[in-house]
Formats: sequence, structure tokens, C-alpha cells
Amino acid sequence: MSDSLRIAMWSGPRNISTAMIRSWGNRNETFVCDEPFYANYLQVTGLDHPMAAEIIQHHEPDWQKVVDWLTGEVPDGRRVFYQKQMTHHLLPHISREWLSSVSNCFLIRDPAEVIPSYIKKNDEPTLEDIGFVQQLEIFNIVREQTGKIPPVLDSKDVLANPRISLGNLCDALGLEFSEAMLSWEAGLRDTDGIWASHWYPEVETSTGFREYQPKNLPIPEHLTDIYEKCLEVYEELLKHRLQ
Repeated sequence: MSDSLRIAMWSGPRNISTAMIRSWGNRNETFVCDEPFYANYLQVTGLDHPMAAEIIQHHEPDWQKVVDWLTGEVPDGRRVFYQKQMTHHLLPHISREWLSSVSNCFLIRDPAEVIPSYIKKNDEPTLEDIGFVQQLEIFNIVREQTGKIPPVLDSKDVLANPRISLGNLCDALGLEFSEAMLSWEAGLRDTDGIWASHWYPEVETSTGFREYQPKNLPIPEHLTDIYEKCLEVYEELLKHRLQ
């Protein structure tokens, strides 16, 4: 469809990205997809993630086929295609040229909150695991491709006032805001990755964005260097957030 819109929302792990896909999936004209490069990421890296074999078998591991799907006709005859993307899944071997075929947006979160949450699942993360460096790389590529600053949302702003934050994002994308984005039915979705049963128990019970609660957990000393590098990226992207 000539008036179709493909939205790639780039986030690192331990953000509100799954709540965001719930929000967008509640719009009548929108089809959503969940981390489409995850199978390729697992196949190439060989990382021992929960359900890795099932994910590779069930989801498309060929990145070129994934790109063709993301940039092709919007599924189910919908007008908007919302793509929940993880920055660290866009490995170096994957072309960046296709980014110019979608509307790229960026969901950021303070690494002081990301890292303590992340290490509950992986207590020895690398800088690449956290996804901040890749997020800035993608942001800069999109900025160069388009000559414009792409939309940036800070998760704290979304949780503090989802109506205003999502309204600003819709304005930036040329869409009309829908009140349906603010609440949804609890439960899993057919559009969730098969990993949802393992990773989404909290979101499964949610019916809307939960109120922001400040986190005051310490950063382990051995992760100080990673934290400082992530903070540098976060502060750079924060300059461009929608307000």
C-alpha cells in the first residue's frame, strides 16, 4: 500500500520494548513483529540462550529473508508495520542499507537501570550484550541516510506520561494518536516470539504501562567501565529525545 508505514523501534535489552509492542499491537491498523533478527543472532553467535534451538527452528534465521519481509508488503493487509527490534541483534554482517526503507525510532533507558536488571539473567555481560553502542551506530546511520534526527523516546518519559510521549511519537511519524495504545488485555499474543513464555511473565499480566519507579541498585565494580561507556551513549541520545 502506498500509504503504508513500517516502524522499526530500536531498543537494547531490559527496557519497556515488550510493553511498547503491546501498545502498538492494540491499534487496529497495525501489525507487529517481535525481535525478527533473534534467530539469526543465535545461529551466528552460537550463544546458549534459553530455547535457542527452538527459536532458530521456529523463526527465520536468514537475515536477508527477514529484511525482505520487514521492507515488503505490510502483513495481514494492515497499513502500519511495527517492528520491535533489539540493537544487539543487528550483527555486523547484516546490511544497513535497508534501514532507509523503514521509519527508525529509538527507545532508550538509563544504563543505571538497565545493567542491574540485565545481570539478574547474565552476571557477566559484555558491552555488546547491553546494546548501547549498537544503538548509537544505528542512530548515526539513520541520521546520515535521512539527513534528519530520528525520533528518540526515553522509557522514563513513557512511563511517567505515556499519553504525551506516545502522542509525540505519533506526531513525529505522521500518525494520529490512538487511546487504544494506553491499555490492552493481559496475556500472550500470537505475534510474540516463542520465547515469550520464558521472558514475558511480567508483561503477560500487564494491562498498560506501569508507573515509573526509580531504581537505586548499585553497579558492580567490575562493570564500571561498561556502565561509563553505556552512559556516554545514553547521554548523547538523550539530547535528541522527544519532549
